[in-house]
Amino acid sequence: MKNNNYQSGGVPLAVNREQSLANNYLSSIFCRCLSIANLSFLTVCCLLLTVNCAFAQFSITGKITDAESGKTLSGTTISLENTTRGTVTNSQGFYQFKNLKSGSYVLKISYLGFTKITKAIDLQKDETFDFSLQKSTFEADEVVVSATRANANSAMAYSDISKEYLQKQNLGQDIPQLLNFTPSLVTTSDAGAGVGYTGIRIRGTDATRINVTINGIPINDSEDQGVYWVNMPDMASSANSVQIQRGVGTSTNGAGAFGATVNLSTNEFRKEPYAEINNSIGSFKTRKSTILVGSGLLNGKFTIDARLSKLNSDGYIDRASSDLKSFYLSGAYFGKKSFVRLNVFSGKEKTYQSWYGLSEDQLLTNRTANYYTYPNQTDNYQQDHYQLLSSHILSSNWTFNFNLHYTKGAGYYEEYKKESDLSAYGLPNIIAGKDTITTTDNIRRKWLDNDFYGTTFSLNYQGNNKLSANFGGGWNEYDGKHFGEIIWAKYAQNAPFGYRWYENNAKKTDFNLYGKVYYQLSDKLNAFADLQVRMVNYNINGIADRRQDVTLKTNYSFFNPKLGLTYQVADNSTIYGSYSVGNKEPSRQDFVDNAPKFPLAETLNDFEVGYKTQKSNVAFSVNGYLMNYKNQLVLTGRINSVGDAIRTNVADSYRMGIEIEAGVKITKELKINANLTLSNNKIKNFTETVPNYDGEADGVNQFAETNISFSPSTIMGSQILYTPLKNLEFGFLSKFVGKQYLDNTSNEKRKLNSYFTNDLRAIYTLKGKLLKEVNFSLLVNNIFNTLYESNGYSYSYIYDKQTTTENYYYPQAGTNVMFGVNLKF
Repeated sequence: MKNNNYQSGGVPLAVNREQSLANNYLSSIFCRCLSIANLSFLTVCCLLLTVNCAFAQFSITGKITDAESGKTLSGTTISLENTTRGTVTNSQGFYQFKNLKSGSYVLKISYLGFTKITKAIDLQKDETFDFSLQKSTFEADEVVVSATRANANSAMAYSDISKEYLQKQNLGQDIPQLLNFTPSLVTTSDAGAGVGYTGIRIRGTDATRINVTINGIPINDSEDQGVYWVNMPDMASSANSVQIQRGVGTSTNGAGAFGATVNLSTNEFRKEPYAEINNSIGSFKTRKSTILVGSGLLNGKFTIDARLSKLNSDGYIDRASSDLKSFYLSGAYFGKKSFVRLNVFSGKEKTYQSWYGLSEDQLLTNRTANYYTYPNQTDNYQQDHYQLLSSHILSSNWTFNFNLHYTKGAGYYEEYKKESDLSAYGLPNIIAGKDTITTTDNIRRKWLDNDFYGTTFSLNYQGNNKLSANFGGGWNEYDGKHFGEIIWAKYAQNAPFGYRWYENNAKKTDFNLYGKVYYQLSDKLNAFADLQVRMVNYNINGIADRRQDVTLKTNYSFFNPKLGLTYQVADNSTIYGSYSVGNKEPSRQDFVDNAPKFPLAETLNDFEVGYKTQKSNVAFSVNGYLMNYKNQLVLTGRINSVGDAIRTNVADSYRMGIEIEAGVKITKELKINANLTLSNNKIKNFTETVPNYDGEADGVNQFAETNISFSPSTIMGSQILYTPLKNLEFGFLSKFVGKQYLDNTSNEKRKLNSYFTNDLRAIYTLKGKLLKEVNFSLLVNNIFNTLYESNGYSYSYIYDKQTTTENYYYPQAGTNVMFGVNLKF
């Protein structure tokens, strides 16, 4: 359900008291030292290992072909397991690894739509290994999502997150928390413990600007454009892989991406039958129970996979409880040339509201306080997803994908309102003798009942060694019913039970067509082009919760081109550059708050340039970006009649930064991964509006250039992984998030200080006969008990000739523990 009580985002100011100041100050110094040390250390390792490579003696080379046609396969991915080394075949299908030391290696070969090959190698001399790959519908799951995925020639910044990575962290927290250590990403949690209402920001942009798909199907809410992970509890247990694209990305299906694209795939072919039981317990009475079963391949053609999950948590904040249930069921048919999969998954959530936040004074006295005390101040929602996915091999060059989807969502949040005006609900005043009653206490429910359905489709072409292409599109329709009911009132005359004080219906149609082409201009240079046309039709009829008329009808037509070049400067090093355009319509709330004037659509021009290299046991990449916005919707200080923040267009704004990633395998037992983002996020010529409750003109403040709210200039994540024994791994995980402002004024009194958190993880694995595998996991979050807040809001007003600013924050848990046991049969 949508949270109408605050403008989400950002990380608020740290608590202004001696302990917090000391912790934050020391954490900030320690983090900066660690950041510098990590980067220096990785740089030294790169130099040393590069020099050492000069003494290596051996190489692995080869050629990859299609077993059926004999054609060479350019763009095939080849990697060496347990190293940082990987490459792709050139236009002639050749691959090469140079400067390898003698020893044992595992070569992995994969190409979209073909059976993967794994080969163990004992390297004692130069070797040549040629491979012929078989086309197979068993790999069609990857083909279905390929239109939404970036690859090595897409000329953009992206991160691939494997199933194994997710499962290491998956002890009950939501997907945003599991992705916390990826580049440029910041997470939020209303309840303070990572369960329930959680959020995500990438490059400073909020969830309404992050395009999310599951198996290529759009997931963002059509109207407010956010993603509510609480509606899909434990989705990580069914995820096979996740790809995060930063910037405009592919944004093939769904709304335009103004910060990032997150693509989840739940489809996975598993030939052998399996069963898993996952249980975890932890602080704040957090509990997760998950059962997964799969049939394996039946009769050479069918598979069935299922999951059942139950999660509960009391939350760090008082009464911020979560009661979450979900299931996932998938059945697939694999023919000789056709593949069909039906996915059905559902989530049901009941969460006690912790949306209001705490004032600065409240943080000093009780960090876990909750503004709400009504026993059933809860959010209740169920969302059911149906996906029919298919892929058909038309010829050796052509593959056609066709998908249908339907999502049913329904639910409400209940709240107690004290002394509300009867007129605000369209009810008459009550005459009691000589007295006139104009206000009443009441309990109300705000409902959302919606249907989202449509299709996505794509036609893939793999021609000669130089050309591959993808043509497709999608048609999606949303029907949403919004209404409010009063289920109890202290005083109510002629108001029946379930009286609706507002009701409106919305319909939104989203249609797009695109064409993507990869062309190998030479052995070293690849060109990428992606042209998309997107059309949006949006209608609302009726009145909203303030009984204002919200009837509107509007249409948008967008053209989103993307162009890029990738150049291989050496065997394991590439540079790339791209230019992309994204256009995006305003959200429902933008229309409602600015009525009768319609806000303008937003436009993003995204420039990306990067360099990637892999040498011996070192991987390094750097990506620079300039995201230039026209008519970006930002907070201005204005609020609507119920106190919600209003966004309006600003003509010019930008985000400019650099993202650095590095990984070093120091020894067989010790690995370090780190990422760092440094950015500058500005609005040009910003106007702040301060509401005036004295009946005079609102206050106006002008800024020539100011910082965009909730956009930290520094974000860093690191993982130190140590495996002292074959079956035992320790992980030390660190996250630094720089200073952020709660609004767009760059006011030092409306900001949060930087925070630095550290987690410790231990995983022990046993393997046997009866049980294939038993995993014991221990996760200690925030081991140094850092006091910090992950979200907040600020508003100012003029009253009695004085300007007052009030800040509210969402405190996060101190040291807390999760323990899990995973049984695999």
